[in-house]
Amino acid sequence: MYKDIVLKNGLKIVTKRLPNVNSLALGIWIGVGGRFENKTNSGISHFLEHMVFKGSKSRSADDIKRSIEGLGGTLNGFTAEECTCYWVKALGKHQNTIFAVLADMAMDPELKQKEMEKERPVILEEIKMYKDMPNHYVHELLDEILWPRQPLGLPLTGSVNSVSSITRNDLINFQKMCYNPHNIAVVAVGAVDEEKIAEDAEKFFPLIDKRKTISFRKVDLTKKPPSNVRFYFKETEQTHAAIGIHSPSRFDPDRYVAALLNIILGANMSSRLFTEVREKRGLAYEIVSNVKEYMDTGLFTIDAGIDNTKVKRAMNVIMKELAKLKEKAVKEEELSRAKEFFRGQFLMMLEGTLNYMIWLGDTIISKDEPLTNDEILNKIDQVTADDIKRVANRIFKDKNLKAAFIGPHKGNVKKEVERIITESL
Repeated sequence: MYKDIVLKNGLKIVTKRLPNVNSLALGIWIGVGGRFENKTNSGISHFLEHMVFKGSKSRSADDIKRSIEGLGGTLNGFTAEECTCYWVKALGKHQNTIFAVLADMAMDPELKQKEMEKERPVILEEIKMYKDMPNHYVHELLDEILWPRQPLGLPLTGSVNSVSSITRNDLINFQKMCYNPHNIAVVAVGAVDEEKIAEDAEKFFPLIDKRKTISFRKVDLTKKPPSNVRFYFKETEQTHAAIGIHSPSRFDPDRYVAALLNIILGANMSSRLFTEVREKRGLAYEIVSNVKEYMDTGLFTIDAGIDNTKVKRAMNVIMKELAKLKEKAVKEEELSRAKEFFRGQFLMMLEGTLNYMIWLGDTIISKDEPLTNDEILNKIDQVTADDIKRVANRIFKDKNLKAAFIGPHKGNVKKEVERIITESL
């Protein structure tokens, strides 16, 4: 079981002590990310995450790094659509130090103008780098048509224009508004001293009035893109394809069905897509599906790196596999394999303190109630073949499906692929 408390200042602390481990993974989770932004300040969460590592009012950037790495630890952070996280993994005996450093850098960053102007071009180069990576940029194109004219359709890094216009005052005000205890969860997994972490949190996170914070607007699935299929011309050696389908949110009971549907369709080498697209026909090197959950929606994706001359054939096979899952119930043996794969991957993930902390923190900051391992696996065990067919019919609809492609394609190929996608389901 997990131990959780809420301090008077609103800070939530969730801990999971694991026996027989020396390491501690500790994360400070902020309930703000890319989808809390708009077109004007797009990328501000990510920019602030970078700046937090540039030093606090009492520790320089070098002090922060040496304080952690000098103890044999690892320090990092990330920005996602619905959260920002700063984490350390180190030996549990150093809990006091790593917690003090993390809290200080997150809650009291200096945000120097000079450091900001050094970091801005770094982020601008990051934006350009991703555009030069077709397997990444194709997802930015896909997001634009999955979530048109809304924050989920914007890149987490922001645009060149938005990042260029963010000011120091913007960062200061954003940090004050969003980085307050009412909007933060401290999550620790491994060799954690649960009493001491609560005691220290009282010192590191001051009691302040609950500030007005920002929230995100629910996705509007009635907003339609100009086209459900987008091609971006580039002279690449293979075509990079990304298919996206709206799917259950993290609070939808069908999330567990979708997880198994994903495994059956394309999450491993024995999946249907890997077998039919790669092994039997040699149409692609990479073919994989994935499922992602947000608080009010979800995303089912299929990624493929396809031979430039075989895009139409590959898309035909992919769409036929989606249709099969809608038309015919999976066999019990295939469903059983998928359940065992989920069980194995889930339990092995929880063997690592960092992976466990990130999974738990993502659950907590999303205001989801963390279930025990047995409770989650029980929900997976309860999924039937009829459930798989039902959810496949729920989400695999031509009007619900969007696709983006990067490759050297014009004219007829684009029209034919769009026809395949829009008429196959």
